[in-house]
Amino acid sequence: MEEAQPTAALSGQIVQLERLDGQLVERMRHEALTAPAPWKAEYGEFQSGGWWTTSLMNASGDAADVRIADGAARPTALLQHMPATAGLLAELGLSYMWVRLARLEANAFLWEHRDYDELDRVERHRLHIPLHTNSSAFLVTGGTKVHMGAGRIWRLTPTYTHGVCNLLGPDRIHLIADVYADDAYTRLARQAEEPSSAERLPTASEAELADRLAAARRLADLGYADAAEQLLLRLFYSFALPEGTAYDLIAGLHTALGDSEMNERWTAAKVKLLAVVS
Repeated sequence: MEEAQPTAALSGQIVQLERLDGQLVERMRHEALTAPAPWKAEYGEFQSGGWWTTSLMNASGDAADVRIADGAARPTALLQHMPATAGLLAELGLSYMWVRLARLEANAFLWEHRDYDELDRVERHRLHIPLHTNSSAFLVTGGTKVHMGAGRIWRLTPTYTHGVCNLLGPDRIHLIADVYADDAYTRLARQAEEPSSAERLPTASEAELADRLAAARRLADLGYADAAEQLLLRLFYSFALPEGTAYDLIAGLHTALGDSEMNERWTAAKVKLLAVVS
């Protein structure tokens, strides 16, 4: 098995920023749970199901518009129901491209992917404010799992491959703000600290991967091809793997099954989700 490739320091991928007042976070959490949000399922190819978003600020002003794009963001009608959240966004004074709530249900996954490849080539950053979370909800980036705890602003660099899961629930709800670089962002970024909850994932042995692939083959032979694919996709959350390993294993599984069309589909999915440059 090829060794996992060296990655950039974790501080280049995810850091903790400003601490937030606990009472403010609790008000924002209540708003996120009770506001009349038009939750939308989007980016289906990136997820297992159970990933929902709704917009608080975007260029169109429509809360149901959740397909990310560049532009000068303005508040949606949903933000009017969330005064504490609106107050914090105004206080931060950032140049917002898009602000949304993201909800990940129990036993749901965002598969290994990169973001921003389809956007303009300008400096932007992604901020997370966890509002409702649990210890079984975590991000994986650089072969490391990080639980993004409440009470802080976090910065994720989504141009590195990453994925998110919520194993047991309850729902994980984050406020996610994509912002353009400016003086306000620079001041916020000065407070960056290494995550306190980072845990390096183990490297998978040849035998472990062979065992998982054999289990996937058994599922596929029984007619459960989707379950076989998900079993392999979930390896990203258990092991530090070379980039795209899960997609390669799935493509190889379909080759072994004699299904060239599905092999090509998953090879193309790897190119798209990981923004592979040919």
